[in-house]
Amino acid sequence: QVQLVESGGGLVQAGGSLRLSCAASGSISSMIYMGWYRQAPGKQRELVAGITSGGYTNYVDSVKGRFTISRDNAKNTLYLQMNSLKPEDTAVYYCNARKVSLTTYWGRGTQVTVSS
Repeated sequence: QVQLVESGGGLVQAGGSLRLSCAASGSISSMIYMGWYRQAPGKQRELVAGITSGGYTNYVDSVKGRFTISRDNAKNTLYLQMNSLKPEDTAVYYCNARKVSLTTYWGRGTQVTVSS
């Protein structure tokens, strides 16, 4: 069983930056896909960015050019660098990891609030 713990959320003004981290209790080298999801009040959870074990990345259109996902297998950590933040980026951000067997793990989330 792998536990995921997010950190780095907080309150920031529009235009500011935050870096989210997701620390795993075990090795992430076996995770074929890792991603950051977010859920705003009254909205469905959506995939923000993902990265495969081979380093291929994908982003939702609304964050392209502003957010960067990366993973450090040696540190068992997933990151999300968020720049040029907008009020509409306000949400709880969740870390997700998926094995080849499709076993999926979720973190508990970290709140990101962007003020206008």
